[in-house]
Amino acid sequence: MIDPLVAILIAVALLALGLVLFRPGSGLIPRWQRARQMTERVLIEDALKHIYRTTLHGDQPTLQSLAGALNVTGNQAAALLEMLNRRDLVETEYGEFHLTPAGRDYALRIIRAHRLWEEHLAEETGFNEAEWHDQAEYYEHVLTPEETQNLAEQLGNPTYDPHGDPIPTHTGELKPHAGVPLTAMPADAPLRIVHIEDEPEAIYAQLVAEGLFPGMNVRLTEISPHRLRLWAGGDEHILAPVVAANISVVPLAQEIPAMPSGGMLLSDLATGEQGKVIALSPRFRGAERRRMLDLGILPGTLIQAEMTSPSGDPTAYRVRGALIALRKEQSRLIQVTRLPQEASA
Repeated sequence: MIDPLVAILIAVALLALGLVLFRPGSGLIPRWQRARQMTERVLIEDALKHIYRTTLHGDQPTLQSLAGALNVTGNQAAALLEMLNRRDLVETEYGEFHLTPAGRDYALRIIRAHRLWEEHLAEETGFNEAEWHDQAEYYEHVLTPEETQNLAEQLGNPTYDPHGDPIPTHTGELKPHAGVPLTAMPADAPLRIVHIEDEPEAIYAQLVAEGLFPGMNVRLTEISPHRLRLWAGGDEHILAPVVAANISVVPLAQEIPAMPSGGMLLSDLATGEQGKVIALSPRFRGAERRRMLDLGILPGTLIQAEMTSPSGDPTAYRVRGALIALRKEQSRLIQVTRLPQEASA
């Protein structure tokens, strides 16, 4: 006969185990089920995005392209495609598959959430632009339609994300940027960047490092099979064609100077020289732009280069009686007019 105390202890242990395993919300089994459902939903949504984007570019998605995009096996991609068929998100005809109207709407909802979150990161936070895409890849699956709509309204219902990609409206409408690859444009024509592709990551990181962004005016000065040379933002840039192909541009009806007459970059002021701020680059976004404004760096402000650190970066500038330090990557985004020495004395 089992000792009553032992029986009570066994019962308590089984109850505790049951709570650990099955407790609603926090038990291991419900948590595992939620994680599995989340993984399944992410695969479904990423599959819909892949099919939509592939079709948008004029290509036909395949089982192999789907497996590669989702980093799954061919058998897993086939099972996923069958699931999408059963849910009426994808149709298959003559061995080819495409989105149904419901599938297209679903894909656009995910793309809308992704691009709105990137715009939020660019305008409302201090996240570096190299981090925007990965952050949005997560939040696109987390935001509900109601949260996505609230975010859009908070941002003023933007039509393009910080890369220049069109943001679908809540009804699924979007306005393409109408740009063409930089590699398709003739030399010596005034152009404006309207889109920079953020994938693959390595190429995007190189474009970010070059300081190129949508809204920037550029002029191609050399085109060859091995490189493109262009002038943008007061600097010369040399890009491999495979990198330049990720930049979309539109021709300008007339030459728009990259900088007003007599303008220069703040980074070009020599120690002791003073300038008047003309403009801040659109690349100053979110928290960093607000910081510049809080420091009093806005059009019409006088600013003087006081001293440079031994390493050459950062440089100390005097603004409204205060001494501030700016890195070269920041001072290159501020346009100024150099004042004559007697005016700045």
